[in-house]
Order: sequence, then structure tokens, then C-alpha cells
Amino acid sequence: MAALDGTNKPFKGILLIVFATMLFASHDALSKYLTGFYPVLLVIWVRYVAHTLLMFGLFVPNTGLRVLRTRNLKLQVLRACSLLGTSLFFITSLQYIPLAEATSVNFLAPLMVTALSVPLLGERVSRGQWVAVLVGFCGVLIIVHPGGELFTPAILLPLCSATCFCAYQILTRKLSGLDSPTTSNFYAGIISSIIMSALVPFFWQTPTWYHALMMVALGGFGMTAHLLMTQAFRYAAPALLAPFGYCQIVFAGLLGFILFNHVPEPATLLGISVICLSGLAAAWLQKRVKVSG
Repeated sequence: MAALDGTNKPFKGILLIVFATMLFASHDALSKYLTGFYPVLLVIWVRYVAHTLLMFGLFVPNTGLRVLRTRNLKLQVLRACSLLGTSLFFITSLQYIPLAEATSVNFLAPLMVTALSVPLLGERVSRGQWVAVLVGFCGVLIIVHPGGELFTPAILLPLCSATCFCAYQILTRKLSGLDSPTTSNFYAGIISSIIMSALVPFFWQTPTWYHALMMVALGGFGMTAHLLMTQAFRYAAPALLAPFGYCQIVFAGLLGFILFNHVPEPATLLGISVICLSGLAAAWLQKRVKVSG
């Protein structure tokens, strides 16, 4: 499959996707730090408001309000709510679960997309892909094994996050032929900002200027990472870039160790490896299905 604009520069695409995953992991690490001082809803509200204002500053001067034209407002609202649900569940989970473990469970989303792509997207899924999905869920069971440090109800939070992220990815696919990625990113920020603005007064806590700058940086990290991912797919095919998305788990593990002094136990490392390998296998098998089709 060719790059989106016909330009085949795989190395540049790989560099962009790896840098994007580093920013996503940094966003999550910073969120984990800030929610140790402030309510989750406040942190997420500043993140999306900053995201939206930065998008306006970057794109509206050149394109005007044309960037807000959408062919399916209902899907854009559902997509934004799915992304907001991902943020709420995932960042809340970081208060109870280490960064690498929560990130790895959240990476069940691509496997869930594989499972749901048949009824919702009408795509073909091979027997091997179904096996990869089942193996991925076995990886979660290894991480959450009885007697382990993560055998608590809190593990349901990243599982809910993965479910929301699955819905977000499916809706992104449905909108890809209707609206530009920039338009979709605008709506994700605007709608999330509106919803959180209605809720945040009930959880308000005035941050210090230093922490306020960190919250604004969250918006910058998130927006930049999404834009880098969009650019990466202009230079290389999704099937080539998919494996490098799992670099986010590696970066999450490194940041968890550096910032929070957390080292996963051996069973957890095994479970993370199983999830990563099953996700890579599903991506590779999906490429084979498309080629044979």
C-alpha cells in the first residue's frame, strides 16, 4: 500500500511515528504527575482547551473557518466523545496503575478494532487474526494474574480506555473518506473542550503557574503527536508504520522507571510482550489479507 500522497519515504515516516509515540508517552507521564496534585477533570480540561487554541492559531489564519466544515457532524461528535472517554479512563487509571502496564493494556484497542471490523466496517478477518486477538487478551490475563500487583478492580480503567479508543479508531476510519484529519482533530478538541468546560467548575482547583504551564504543554504534546502521525502516513504505508506504534510502550516503560522508579515484575513484562507480539501479528496478517484481496 502506497503512502497517502504517493511519496514513498519510509525512513522519514518511521522517524515521525517514533517521535509521535515518544510525545504520547511523555503526555501520559506528565498527566500521571499532574494528577498527583489536581483533579483529573481539570488536567484534561486544560489539555483539550490548549489543543483547540493551538489548532486555531496554526490553521485558521491560513484556511479560515473552512477547516470546520464536516460532512458528518454526528460521527465527529461520537469520535470526539470516544477520545474524551479514552482520556478520562486512561489518565484516571494512572493514579492506580504504573505507566507501562496501563499503556500496554490500552494497546488492546487495535486488536479490538480487528475483532469489530467485520460487523462494523465490513472488512475481512482471517483465522490467524482471530488467533492474534485471543492471544492479545491472554496477554492481559498474564499481566493481571491472581496474586499480582495489578489484580485489582483498577485494571478495568485501562480496559475501558481501550474500548473507547477502539471506538475512536473505528470512527476515524469511517470519517477518513469524508473529512480531513485536520478537521477531525479540530472537532475532537472543540467538542471535548465544551464538555469538560461544563464539568470542570465542580472540580476547580487553581494550579500554580508552573503546573499550569505543564497542563498547557499537555495540549501541545497531544496536538503535535497527532499531526506527526498524520504526516507519517504521507510518507509510508500504514502496514509498515504499525509495528513502530508499539514504541510507545517502550517509552512509557522508560519514563515510568526514570520519573516514578517503577520496574515491572517478570510476569508483567511477559504479558506486555504477548500483547505487543499479538498486535504486530494482527497488523502483518491484515496486510496479507489486503494484498490477497
